[in-house]
This record gives sequence, structure tokens and C-alpha cells, in this order.
Amino acid sequence: MADIEAFRDEAARWAAGGTGGTAGELAGALGLRTAVLLEGPSDLAAVEALAVRQRRDLVAEGVALVAMGGAMSVGRYAGLLGPPGLGLCLKGLCDVGEVRFYERGWQRAGAPRDFFVCQADLEDELLRAIGPERAEEIIRAEGELRPWQTFLGQPAQHGRSRHQQLRRFLSTKKGRKIRYGRLLVEALDPARTPAPLRGLFTSL
Repeated sequence: MADIEAFRDEAARWAAGGTGGTAGELAGALGLRTAVLLEGPSDLAAVEALAVRQRRDLVAEGVALVAMGGAMSVGRYAGLLGPPGLGLCLKGLCDVGEVRFYERGWQRAGAPRDFFVCQADLEDELLRAIGPERAEEIIRAEGELRPWQTFLGQPAQHGRSRHQQLRRFLSTKKGRKIRYGRLLVEALDPARTPAPLRGLFTSL
């Protein structure tokens, strides 16, 4: 039986220069109609967590969330999964600094511009939504109070806002952004869902 991970793996191999031989078959078996192009695994973790919170089975709805490993790959993915390739409807979520890559990718694929832009990045949006106090509670609950305090003691962090410190802390250890992407969404008040995420889910 086809599964979404197999489709993502095949899409990644295809984007890396492979033949993509089974991508179409997997998309058909899964009943996919839409591909959501995400920059990386932390965005994927956050969007998947929000789908769970909203009790939505995106795959059953025909939606594939695809982490591309960087915004500069969006042209390749858009061409392969969008109208020139598998013919899936394209949606996306990106950082404000990567808009130009997404716009170029959508244009080259001949797809309607349908992606949502985070003010800085998704972690920035989520941290603003839950606030620094709640974010620090999550850090303590994860057993990372000592690393957090050590981080705050670094000279480079002096004079920075707590929001800036939290954003930087999430990027200081491999895998931390992925883990906290999910945790921040799980702690989110639904009424404070960041606009880019709300817009994305409304569009699906």
C-alpha cells in the first residue's frame, strides 16, 4: 500500500536528478491533488502538528506536505509536482526572505501564485503567537532549562530581546527546530494561529 513517506522520498530523489519513476504511481495511489511545498523539516513538523490539532487527515484529503530541504529547490519541485509534471495543485509556505525563489518557481511552473509568507520565518510567527513566557515553559518542560540559561549567559545574547534570544536558541542544536516546531504548535491557542498558517489551511 502506498504511503506519504514513500511519495516524499521518491519526490526528493526525483528533484535530486533521479527518474521519478514511481512518483506518479504513488500520487495516484494516494489520491493526491495538492502538494504543499515547505522549506524544510521544521516547517513540516509544525504543519503536521497543526493538522493533528485541527483533526484533519491531509493525505485523505489528497494533500501532500513536502519538505524540500531549502527554498532554492522550489523551482525544481514546482516543476516536477506542479502543472508541468504530475499536475498537482501547488500551495506553499515560506520565509519572507525566500519569496523571490517561490515566485520564480511558481512562474516557471505556470501555476497560480498560492503560497503564504511568514513575517521572518515560521518559528518567529509561532513564538510571537504563544509569547516568550509560554515558550520558556516549554523549554523547561523539555528539560532544557540549563542549556537555555547557559545560552542566555553568552555575551552575544546581552542586549537582545527575549524573542530574539528564543529564535536563536532554537537554531543552536541540530534537530531542535524540528522538535520545537511541533511543540510550539501544540501549545498554540487556536485563536492565535499565525496568519500564514491559517491562510494555508483555509486554502486546502
